[in-house]
Amino acid sequence: MTFALALLAVAAQTNPATVPDIDRALGIEREYRGKAFRTRVTPNWLPNGGLWYRLETGPTSVEWVAVDPTGKVSRFKTEADLRAKLGASLGPEKPLLLTAQPQPAAAGERVDFEFLNRSGKPVQIFWVNDDERVPYAKIDPAKSHVQGTFSGHVWEVRFADGKTIGYVTVPALGGKVQIEASVRAEVAPAKPERTPAPWNFAIKKNDLWATDIATGQEFQITFDGTPSDHYRTTGNYWSPDQSKLVVFRTRAAQERKVNIVSSSPKDQLQPKLITLDYLKPGDQIALPRPVLIDVKTRTAKLLDNALFPNPWSLPPLANSGWGTGVTWSPDSSRFYFAYNERGHQLMRVVSVDSESGTPTTLFEDKTKTFIHYSGKFWSKYLPKSNEIIWMSERDGWNHLYAHDAKTGALTRQLTRGPWVVRSVESHDEAANTLLLRVAGRTPNEDPYHDHYVELNLNTGAILPLTTADGTHRLTFSPDNQTYLDTYSRVDLPPVTELRRRKDGTKIATLETSDITGLFATGWRAPQRFVAKGRDGKTDIYGVLWRPKNFKPGKKYPVIEQIYAGPQGFFVPKQWSATFGNPQQIAELGFLVVQIDGMGTDGRSKAFHDVAHKNLKDAGFPDRIAWMKALAKQEPAMDLTRVGIYGGSAGGQNAMAAVLWHGDFYKAAVADCGCHDNRMDKVWWNEQWMGYPVDKSYEDSSNVVNAARLKGKLMLTVGELDTNVDPASTMQVADALIRAGKDFDLIVFPGGGHGAGESPYGKRKRMEFFIRHLNP
Repeated sequence: MTFALALLAVAAQTNPATVPDIDRALGIEREYRGKAFRTRVTPNWLPNGGLWYRLETGPTSVEWVAVDPTGKVSRFKTEADLRAKLGASLGPEKPLLLTAQPQPAAAGERVDFEFLNRSGKPVQIFWVNDDERVPYAKIDPAKSHVQGTFSGHVWEVRFADGKTIGYVTVPALGGKVQIEASVRAEVAPAKPERTPAPWNFAIKKNDLWATDIATGQEFQITFDGTPSDHYRTTGNYWSPDQSKLVVFRTRAAQERKVNIVSSSPKDQLQPKLITLDYLKPGDQIALPRPVLIDVKTRTAKLLDNALFPNPWSLPPLANSGWGTGVTWSPDSSRFYFAYNERGHQLMRVVSVDSESGTPTTLFEDKTKTFIHYSGKFWSKYLPKSNEIIWMSERDGWNHLYAHDAKTGALTRQLTRGPWVVRSVESHDEAANTLLLRVAGRTPNEDPYHDHYVELNLNTGAILPLTTADGTHRLTFSPDNQTYLDTYSRVDLPPVTELRRRKDGTKIATLETSDITGLFATGWRAPQRFVAKGRDGKTDIYGVLWRPKNFKPGKKYPVIEQIYAGPQGFFVPKQWSATFGNPQQIAELGFLVVQIDGMGTDGRSKAFHDVAHKNLKDAGFPDRIAWMKALAKQEPAMDLTRVGIYGGSAGGQNAMAAVLWHGDFYKAAVADCGCHDNRMDKVWWNEQWMGYPVDKSYEDSSNVVNAARLKGKLMLTVGELDTNVDPASTMQVADALIRAGKDFDLIVFPGGGHGAGESPYGKRKRMEFFIRHLNP
C-alpha cells in the first residue's frame, strides 16, 4: 500500500499536464535571440570626423551606414556601395606598410585584412592583445593570407626565428598590408615621460641594495630589514629631480591557509588536497611604512607613522583606494599619499616634506560607519593649481572637492546636491575638465541611470552630455568633436544619437531599435516599479518579470532574485532581450522580482549605511514593502507563496530571508553563501562589518542563527570554491543539523564559486521551487 502511494506521488510530480516544462524554461532565451535589430552601433571613425558602421537590420539583412560630420546619414546595401561613397576617407586602397611601433586604435567592426608576404622569408602574424601576442597564420614567401579581424586591432609580424619585423593597425573596412624584409614606414618611438631611474635594485638579506647604473657601483641602502619586516625591489617612487626616493618597508601579513579537497580530480583516482593563502577578517594584514632615501648621501629614513599607524592601504593620489604608493609634487619638495585606516572609518591625506621627512595631515574624512574606499575613492593632484581633487561622501552624497595641496584647506566643493558622482572617467588636462559619470541628477527619473556631464575645473560649470530618460554609454570620436550616446532602459530598447562634444547638443538620431520580431515571440519586457521603503519616504526601485503566457486572472507564486552586497546595486537598468534566470524561472509559472533595498550602493550615504555591521538586514524591510505595494496593483501576485534565491553574498541573503523573515519568505535556495562573515575574505567583509571583529559578526551570522530557520531551504556549494570558503556552507549545514532543522544540500564535486548556476544546479533549483511553491 505504501509502495503504491509512493508510485502515485511520483506520477503526480512528473505528469506533463501539471508540472512545468523545465527544459523549455531553461531554453526560453533561444526563442528570443536574433529577434532584435538595429540595437548595436559600433562606430568606425573617419579622418574627416564622420563615421561608418555595419548594422544588422533583420535575420539575414545588413545595412552599411555612413554618417558625415553634420549628421547626414547615408544607408547602403553593400560594402562596395559604402566604399564607393566614402572613397579615400576609408583609407588607402594600396597596401599599407608595417610600422616600427604599434599604433593602437579603438576596435570597430569585423573586417577581412590581407597580409602580402614580400619579405623573401617565411613569417607569422600575431594579434596584439595588450601585453599578449596571440599566434595566428604562418605565411610562406610570395604568398598571402586573408585574416578575419576587427578594425583598430593591431597585428605583429615576425620572421620564423621570432624576430619582429613590424606592426600594422587594421583600418576601417580592412584592406591589406605588404610585408617587406625591413620597416620603411618608420614611426619614431614615443619619448619616455621621465628620465630613466639611475639605480637598479636588489634584495639581500631582507634589505635594499642598489647599483648605480652609470658607475656599476653596488651599495646597501637600508639596514633594518628582517624576514617579517622587509623591502622589495618594485614599487619605488623617484622624485621628479631624482634627488629623493620613497620605498616601503612592509611587515608581512600572517599566514592563513584554507584547505579544500578535490574529491574527483580528472587526472587521478585519489582525492587531492588544495591549499590556499586566504586572509580572513581580523587577521594580521601587511603593514607598509614609507622610507625616504636621500640619493646624494645614500641614507634612508623610516618615516614616523603616528599619522598612519594602522593602514589598510597607503594609496597614492591617483584614482584608486587600493595599493601603496606616493604622488610627488613637480618641484620634488614634497610627496603625498592617502591613509586608509583599517576599519575604513578614517581616510587622511598626508603630505611629507622631502628634506625633513616630516609628515603632516592636510585633510581627512571621518565617519562612524564606513568609507567606501573600494568603490568611491578617486583623487588627483593638479600641479598647475596646486590642488588635490578628492571624492567624498562628507555631505551625505558622493561628490568632488578641491583642497589646497599646501595647506589642506577646502577651496571649493566642485559638485553638490542630492545626486552622486559615480566615477571620474577622464581628465582633459588641456581644457582642465573632468568627464563624470553621474546618477540621480535628472528629476523624475530612475536615480540609478548612468548619465554623463563635463565639469569645468576652472569655472565650476557643469555641462550635461546626456538628457534622455535611460541609462547611457558614450563613445567619443578620436578628435573629441562628436560622440555617440546610446541609451536604453529595461523597457526601452537602445536608441543611438550623434552629439556635439562642445555643448552636448544632438546632431542626429542615428538608430532606433526594431524589436517587432521579439514581440512576435510573446516576449515581455520587465515591468519597472517604484514603492516606498521601510521609512515610508524613500523610493525603492525594482523590476518584475512575467511568463509569456501570463494570465491576469490567475494567482502566481513570487520568487525574488537577490544580491544585496553593499558594493553595488543590482537591478538591471539596460535593455536586453535576455535576462537569464529571472526569465527562465518566470516561464515555470512564477512572477520573478529583483529589488535594490537599503544597504546597497548608488544612492545617498544614509541609504548605504544601513549595511554597516548589519549585513543580515539586506534591505528586507524595503523589499517586503515593495512587494506588498506591487501586489496591490498586480493582484496576480500571491504573497503567501514567496521564494528567494541568490549566490555568494546573495546566498547569505537568501538564507537570511528564511531566518529573520520566515513569516514572509517560504522557500530559499542559497548558493556558495558567505554564511558567517568571519569565514570569508578579509577585504570584502571588513569593508562593511568593520575592524576589529566584534559581536556584530555573530549577529549577522547564518551559522550562529541557524536555529531560527522557518520554511524550506536548499544549500548548494562547489567543493573547490576559492572565492568563499566552502566550509562556510558546511558549517551552516552542521548548525542546522544540530538544531534539528530539515534542509536540502547539494555539494558539487569539482565545482567552483557559483556552482549552483551550472545546468544541474539550475535544474535542481527549479525543481525545489516547483515542489514547495506549487506554481
